[in-house]
Amino acid sequence: MMTKKQSWKVFWLLFLLYMFDYMDRMVIVSLFPFLKQDMGMTDAQCGLLVSVVYWSILGFSFPVSILVDRWSRTKSISIMAVVWSMATLACAFTKTFPQLLAARTAIGIGEAGYAPGGTAMLSASFPMEKRARILGLWNASIPLGSALGIGIGGFVAHHFGWRHAFGLVAAPGLVLAVLFYFVTDYETVKLTKIEKTGKETKMQFLDMARQFTHNTTLLCNNLAFAMNVFITTALLTWLPTYFHRMSGIAMDKASMKAGSIMLLAIIGAPLGGFLADAWMKKNKKARLLFPAVSSVFTGVLLFIAFGFLQGTGQYMVLLLVGITAVAFVPSGVAVTQDVVHPGLCAVSLSLSIIIQHLLGSSLAPVVIGNLSDMYGIDTALAILPAFALLAAAMLFTGSFFYEKNLYTDRASSLLR
Repeated sequence: MMTKKQSWKVFWLLFLLYMFDYMDRMVIVSLFPFLKQDMGMTDAQCGLLVSVVYWSILGFSFPVSILVDRWSRTKSISIMAVVWSMATLACAFTKTFPQLLAARTAIGIGEAGYAPGGTAMLSASFPMEKRARILGLWNASIPLGSALGIGIGGFVAHHFGWRHAFGLVAAPGLVLAVLFYFVTDYETVKLTKIEKTGKETKMQFLDMARQFTHNTTLLCNNLAFAMNVFITTALLTWLPTYFHRMSGIAMDKASMKAGSIMLLAIIGAPLGGFLADAWMKKNKKARLLFPAVSSVFTGVLLFIAFGFLQGTGQYMVLLLVGITAVAFVPSGVAVTQDVVHPGLCAVSLSLSIIIQHLLGSSLAPVVIGNLSDMYGIDTALAILPAFALLAAAMLFTGSFFYEKNLYTDRASSLLR
């Protein structure tokens, strides 16, 4: 068992790694105008450079998460950080769209198991009743890294050239990878179950499969996660371009403006975790109900922003979206850990990530990019409220099954 000091050391290293993960992943969105000029790309191709990372994660997440759960969290995470950092650096040396697409694919391979591995580490390092809060704080690194990547990328590309932007964000991940390699890992959890007779037996493949296939809460949670991730990925990818075109401002300023909106997720993610855990003391279904409520708020705010407002008024409403759009994340991640065997934590989040990327993040850049090519960026972003309301409906449905699906070995600690 880790000491409190060790747990927080793990937390902050994982936080920094996640931050640079997203800087590497999202820096490219502020480089779109420069890449279009140098390589003659369309909006759809620009969107593909984001989507391909998620497709790569989609393909490799599950096998890598098995390695994480059954081998070593620290060594797996360190190796992955080296891979995604080197792939980001390689982007700076590409000369054609296919070369850049290949380098972006390699970034996704490196990032494939990081979220499952990091979540498993944090779930083992902190008590369950604090899980959503800790995961909320950790996931605040996503908007921070995204905003820094977008903002710094736009500034560096505007003043020094887009190739320098890739090199700048790649280096820190290599340093952190070395540091994390020497972090103390927790002992791999045995895959066993308790029979009705009280005897502990080894879980068979069908036992493990049922953890996911016979779990209504997990299904609803993961589908809702995908709908909400579609929204956040669409905003991260296309808000800089939206402000650049609709407001006629330079891309570096548009990137900073969009980055300031998504940066507010630093408030939204921890706040979402804190409120969900606080509500859970009174209502055990809160980890499904709270994100359902926050999703409704996000849908209404997006409808107002893109349907009725422009200029300063629109920007103020989108700042609120920056908070509410990610408030679902801590609860959504916590649920993936609450309702499965502790030896399958990384696999559970990996399954969630696969669904997120298959139906959400991998589709959003390309779908919005194609709609933008056909109807304009303003019309393309106007479809986002529907995804938020659909997510809310799924989460509300899942709340009816949460207590039934809660993993029994954890239920007693939750109800204390």
